[in-house]
Amino acid sequence: MVILNKIYTRTGDDGTTGLGSGERRPKYDLRVSAYGTVDEANAAIGLARTQLRAWHPEVDAILARVQNDLFDLGADLATPDTGEKLSYEPLRIVAAQVKRVESEIDGLNKGLETLRSFVLPGGTPGAAALHVARTVARRAERLIVELSQREGETVSAEAIQYINRVSDLLFVAARVVNDNGKADVLWVPGANR
Repeated sequence: MVILNKIYTRTGDDGTTGLGSGERRPKYDLRVSAYGTVDEANAAIGLARTQLRAWHPEVDAILARVQNDLFDLGADLATPDTGEKLSYEPLRIVAAQVKRVESEIDGLNKGLETLRSFVLPGGTPGAAALHVARTVARRAERLIVELSQREGETVSAEAIQYINRVSDLLFVAARVVNDNGKADVLWVPGANR
């Protein structure tokens, strides 16, 4: 259980932050940037939900689950698997979470027409907000993949798969919120030459 009875601790005043293992790292560390960007994606999803909750309760329910999972992902990334024994079982993203998101993508996508062009971010306010969240999730994915390639760092395949699926989900959700794709703004290559 998490207990937060004091919000400031002053332990980060030296420019470091504590990982789940107790290790201190600089706040600009790639691992910290990765889970910090996951947190940004989560906040962007929260903002998007305020634009669509009343009109798209099914999408909102999916996004509520994703927000919770993104905290799981942050906890996973904040506790690197070093092989050392910890006093607790660290939270990890599991294959079932990836599968659930895939199933939700498939469910949302089945009512959409096949795309014949790329979609420009926009349309309804809710869809535009979901596109912003999608791009933040893609940035988080790039950082997580970069972290996974760093010598001495570990990131599970499931963590990478999960964030990849989240950005796909956000894209499909934006199309659903855009009147099932009817309000999508499509890219017209070279239209303004």
